[in-house]
Amino acid sequence: MTRHFFLRSAQALLAAATLLTSACTAPRLMTMSGKVTPKGEFKAGGNLAFNVPTSTIGKTGSAVKEAAEQLLSQEKVDYGTSGELVDKLQIAALAYALDPVQPSSDLYVRYGVIDRLDVGYKYAFGSHVFDAMYQFLGTTGTPERPGGAAGGMYGSIGLQFATQRAKLPDLPFLDNINSLLQFTANRNDLMVPLVFSHSFGPEEEIGAISYGVVYAHTFLRYGFEPRNIYTNNQLIPSLPLGKQDFSSYGAFLNAKLGFRYAYVVPALALYYQNYGQYQLLNNKTTKLSGITFIPSIGLQFRIPTGRR
Repeated sequence: MTRHFFLRSAQALLAAATLLTSACTAPRLMTMSGKVTPKGEFKAGGNLAFNVPTSTIGKTGSAVKEAAEQLLSQEKVDYGTSGELVDKLQIAALAYALDPVQPSSDLYVRYGVIDRLDVGYKYAFGSHVFDAMYQFLGTTGTPERPGGAAGGMYGSIGLQFATQRAKLPDLPFLDNINSLLQFTANRNDLMVPLVFSHSFGPEEEIGAISYGVVYAHTFLRYGFEPRNIYTNNQLIPSLPLGKQDFSSYGAFLNAKLGFRYAYVVPALALYYQNYGQYQLLNNKTTKLSGITFIPSIGLQFRIPTGRR
């Protein structure tokens, strides 16, 4: 019965996640608790989220969408008369590559390697994520073999690495921008979360409330290679792949609610980032900064193996 429940729940989650395969944003959901996966056990699950960055919303309004349609309809774009519009489209492309406004999803698995240390892999439909968490506070038992009383506190710190090709989402006006600018980018992200949790029941048997802070650093390579934008009757020089990096600072809160083997995990993460200064075509530059809200809902399954 339990196995059938796991299979049905996993199939439903996979189907929902597949609907969001076009999403491609840095996986910054924080759904872990302070208690790592016990030695010899697995955790598996998935999340659905929505990425809401204030900077990107401010750079991709209706005027930008209209500009993309207008310039795409021209066989030859004159930067001298349309330079301001071209710059706005470049900024919109960068904003979406850095922090898109869109839903996202992921599937993950974790394994307890030794007491107090687990490792995990997450596939975020365009991004591959590898991480490890070390538990420095709290007991290391299981609901079947608790190592402490109910209501215990746990704490852990981790290191996460994510890599992805930062393509623009499949939206009509972004397709127009990409056709004009031939934008390419890829990114790598390092994250260091510090998380504490308070158990509901012994060893988080019926869940936990978790909270913490996170530091992230992003390394971005990007470039533009337009094919029909001209200045002084000459094709405007392309912008070869350049490097940029920036830091993000976040806080998060999540709850794990269920019993022993299956849990629902609602969560909210909040980040501030100064994305820095970016080079544009024709020796122009722009600066970006903003706050990002990431609400999410997920399912998590605990898979005991009996090996301790």
